[in-house]
Amino acid sequence: MAGRKTKERADELRHMADDDLAKELHEAYRRLFTVRLQISTRQQTNTTEKTKVARQIARIRTLQRERELAAAYAAHTAGR
Repeated sequence: MAGRKTKERADELRHMADDDLAKELHEAYRRLFTVRLQISTRQQTNTTEKTKVARQIARIRTLQRERELAAAYAAHTAGR
């Protein structure tokens, strides 16, 4: 079950501009790389961090795709 923090985080992302969302995605990918490296070198024992970052990336990419589809639909219906 999704917690309150997850919903708040998703709402926070939803209110970001496209450029800010792209920056957030880039930072999340960098964080995922760092976490993977730390886990493989056994510097970090919290393996759930990798899953958390991966889900954050999925949330951001989903929002980007929603916006892309909304823009395409708006362009399609404007031509009618």
